[in-house]
Amino acid sequence: RDVRGAVGVDSALAGGVRDVDFDAWVQAFLARGVFVWSVFDTCAATSMTRNAGAAVPAVAEGPADDEVRWRGLRAGQLRAAPAAVPPAAPAAPPMAERVARARYVAFFASESHQITPELRLPRQGRNARPQGLLTWAVAGALERRPATWRELFDGVLALYPPVIDELAQRFPTRELPSPVAEGNLDAPLFANSAGAVSTLPAWRAQRSGDSLVLQAGLVDGLQPQQELRINATLEDGTVRSAPARVPQVDSDSARLPVPAALRELSGGALWSASPLAAPAAFALRVRGNERGLPQRLSLDYPASVLALGAGDTAAADVRWTDLGAAGQRIEVLSGALGAGTQLLADVAAARRRIETLARLKWWNQLLAMSQASASPIEGFEAVFEVWRGDRLLRSEPAQRAAAGQLLPLREGERAALQVRNASGASVDMVVVGIDGQGGLRPVYPDDPGETNRFERGTREAPAAKRFELPWLEAPGGRLLVLATVASPYTTPRLFGAAPLEAALPEVRVRGQLAPDKARQTYAAMVRWTGEGPSAR
Repeated sequence: RDVRGAVGVDSALAGGVRDVDFDAWVQAFLARGVFVWSVFDTCAATSMTRNAGAAVPAVAEGPADDEVRWRGLRAGQLRAAPAAVPPAAPAAPPMAERVARARYVAFFASESHQITPELRLPRQGRNARPQGLLTWAVAGALERRPATWRELFDGVLALYPPVIDELAQRFPTRELPSPVAEGNLDAPLFANSAGAVSTLPAWRAQRSGDSLVLQAGLVDGLQPQQELRINATLEDGTVRSAPARVPQVDSDSARLPVPAALRELSGGALWSASPLAAPAAFALRVRGNERGLPQRLSLDYPASVLALGAGDTAAADVRWTDLGAAGQRIEVLSGALGAGTQLLADVAAARRRIETLARLKWWNQLLAMSQASASPIEGFEAVFEVWRGDRLLRSEPAQRAAAGQLLPLREGERAALQVRNASGASVDMVVVGIDGQGGLRPVYPDDPGETNRFERGTREAPAAKRFELPWLEAPGGRLLVLATVASPYTTPRLFGAAPLEAALPEVRVRGQLAPDKARQTYAAMVRWTGEGPSAR
């Protein structure tokens, strides 16, 4: 409504609200333990721009008493906007530490290239009035009192087919919208558990006869015999679901029978699978006090936290003690996590530390699995370097068992990581660090809004990038490097290392989805315990 300017120029559009601003506001809520449900009944392809001015009317089709408005604003219309003093820019979103989206659900009216209609709803109803299709469907689905966000969204989808069928007949040349939902859809509706919560991903699947092949495996945190929810989206938008267990899990894929309740579905269905919970085998075992653990821990799948009760004899990884006004004490009991004690200022700091240790436990197990089961990526290498000014002093491959005397750094020295890809294929890569105080340090991607797909390079023209690591000079610092050869038509793998899941439109693929052999994987962790460096 308030946007002024021309598309395609270097300057930002005055009066607009950017998607990254919405994301920052969502993150500010999540950082305070708030559960966020957001509904965007907008045309995503046009950056959610709307305009009510006479010079840029909405596109209306059909008779005056039953018109359909397509609210997308074309670039040509935007350039024709009248010259006027633009409104003041919206206030900058508050700065907040990125947290896992375990307490987050979002509904979108359309995919990124689609527009969505406004029309008189309910159709043929005596009280019909013009309104957005998604808004009307959400209100109708809420009247059925769903128990979870998934049930609510399934109710939304159930109201779409009659309207979409009618619009398809009236406007056969238009691409009609496909609603999308993301986030922790199996969480109870309008509830916010005080306990620890992990994100639950949705993995795509391809049906082959009576079998499903999942685009997920051991490196994604999927375990044999794990309980899953299998979802099939039909051509009319309705969703059918059934529980299942996965008997066979490989490094980067899994195979299971199609649930009996879904076997009669047509070949045009789109399939996906979601875990019902994070695997307990990777959980960080924390022994707390009588009040339990810090409230509202949020983690990225498959990292999770398991509270040990007073009578639980299992070995604890961490002991947390609330000292009241004196602060919070975190005792790391596991040597693999860097045994030691920290005194933190408040509960929020203790929560962040426990979340970081849970991720580290998963990464340690992922590192061991990757090195044991995967073949190396031919032509891909990561080299740990020490520099003084512009002069390279010493370097060592990050995967080498003995790192030599690279650390500790001497005065005037700095650490860096050189990555070189000459494999002939793109790779999905995550480089993340943990500083001496236990804080997470994203290296690649350094912005959660960016993809982690590292560009393709060849032997003749390798793709290379150097990352500075100024925080690694403190004892206790760690650097994790994970990479796997990218597969076409798939989202980049984040290995549980980033809170923001990459978005990719659904792609229909014919034929076999999973490769015949395990995908090549690179895994390395450089650690400095204070007594000398090690890498594995």
